Amino acid sequence: MDIISICLHFLARHATKFLALGVLTGLVLPPLADFMRPTLAPVIFISMTLALIRLDFSDVANFLRRPVLLLLFTVFALFISPIAMAAAVSAIDLPTGLAIGLVLMAASAPINSAPAFALILGLDAAFAVAAVVLCHILLPLTLPAMALWLLGLELQISLVEFMGRLAFMIGGGFALAIAAKRWLLTPASLKRHAGHIDGLMVVCLMFIAIAIMAGVTEFFVARPGFVLLTIAAAFIANASLQVLGFLAFLPAGRRLAFTSGHMAGNCNMALILAVLADRAQIEVVIFFALAQLPMYMLPIVANRVYRRFL
Repeated sequence: MDIISICLHFLARHATKFLALGVLTGLVLPPLADFMRPTLAPVIFISMTLALIRLDFSDVANFLRRPVLLLLFTVFALFISPIAMAAAVSAIDLPTGLAIGLVLMAASAPINSAPAFALILGLDAAFAVAAVVLCHILLPLTLPAMALWLLGLELQISLVEFMGRLAFMIGGGFALAIAAKRWLLTPASLKRHAGHIDGLMVVCLMFIAIAIMAGVTEFFVARPGFVLLTIAAAFIANASLQVLGFLAFLPAGRRLAFTSGHMAGNCNMALILAVLADRAQIEVVIFFALAQLPMYMLPIVANRVYRRFL
């Protein structure tokens, strides 16, 4: 048990490095990525539940009582970001699949694991949870409209099924976290085991990073030029949205601005893949997979920036 404890604390202290290692492992070891692909959905659920366990729900309630910043971020994430991305994409001659992927990425909600990343990076996890919940509740209404308006792409979305999946993912995570806080973990024990929980979150995020790379290496062998262009576009788009989000919310303070920027650049593309199912162009699928590279690698650089200015 002591060895496990030491390993979890070590993972928590060096989270950003291990997250980058995870996504590269999925590319270098395609059989491992294929093997772990079925674990993707349950591990996403576990990582969000762990983040909710670590969170003080009273902090979330404070944002709900003062909803202006939360509503402003929701408008920024679900409307302003995709409009800005569509304008940028229209000015550049990109392959159709890549252009669609970029706009859909910007139109999506922040990743489910945003609270976990916020805890790891020392950002505002309470604001991240509140934003993730609100954006995901509204996403089934905003995503089809933005896709149709900006791309002329009509998504065949079953609103009931989509909302049901979101309710299970988010509501189930909240239910498990509340049960754990009430019957398993006292505030003192939660504080004592914070490092263990953070380490487990890093393990979950590494699993996600590896599993989502399934099929990417084979595509690279077939079309290396498109893959390299996609990687460059993914890094530029992620970083640009982060900077835009940071600047937009800087008047609210650096910590919240960095949190907003991180969520604006790191969007939940797994949900869009689930919606598109087998109708998604292969180029869009590959973009969503390769867009995980900046999601897991940029925190190495961003973490130093956060530590310097927070």
